[in-house]
Amino acid sequence: MTKTSIAFSEEQIKRYSRHIILPQVGGKGQRKLLAGSVLLIGAGGLGSPAALYLAAAGVGKLGIVDFDVVDLSNLQRQVLHHGHDVGRPKVTSATDGIRDINPDVEVVPYTTAINSENIMDIIADYDVIVDGSDNFATRYLVNDACVMACKPNVHGSVFLFEGQATVFLPGKGCYRCLYPTPPPPGLVPSCQEAGVLGVLPGIVGLIQATEAIKIIVGVGESLAGRLLLFDALSMEFRQVKLRKNPGCPICGENPTIHDLIDYQEFCGVPTASH
Repeated sequence: MTKTSIAFSEEQIKRYSRHIILPQVGGKGQRKLLAGSVLLIGAGGLGSPAALYLAAAGVGKLGIVDFDVVDLSNLQRQVLHHGHDVGRPKVTSATDGIRDINPDVEVVPYTTAINSENIMDIIADYDVIVDGSDNFATRYLVNDACVMACKPNVHGSVFLFEGQATVFLPGKGCYRCLYPTPPPPGLVPSCQEAGVLGVLPGIVGLIQATEAIKIIVGVGESLAGRLLLFDALSMEFRQVKLRKNPGCPICGENPTIHDLIDYQEFCGVPTASH
């Protein structure tokens, strides 16, 4: 018997009833979620809301990659963590929070910085990758690994009062189609240097969770081919069409990148989470 054909327990029928009564999801879709797996890159501003709602939705396996500890300044936006978690590893705090929400979810913590040596092994066991990183070094590494491993990459980023989200599906373009190479060190300030509206990563992180759920269930139209831009000050959403770049250095017709690259020194920033 496969995971997608296992009968629900009475508790699961009650827990997921609002999904099960949706014609577009139903019991079949909920079983897909319970059999599905998502890897969250970062347990910070974007990863926190994404993790909470993916767990509540019943995604069967959530991997969380983050080597940082909870800081008091995180609590303004990283809603997965609480005051008593300050000083604890974020993956530990995240694991406790997710298990409190839904015991159905298997949480796999990775208290490590991802790099070119470990990322392929880490992403191998997951259906969808949700990138909640806050620096270009990690974004390019995650993008390249997802292209090489043929994994859906649900991208999100925030800065000041603005956010963006999209989905890169295998064979349909990637982050490098937009931005072929990382910016020079110091050109773009981090959220730590410039600030970010606390609710902003919550909005973008929930969009990422929505897209991951849709991919697993196989319902609706994903953001693939579209970049969703959000301005919190004007409360406006707008979309920009994305197209696969034939000249992309990793997913184009004649790729020039064949190995993973660690960009930490080039970008001049450590890997962390919003």
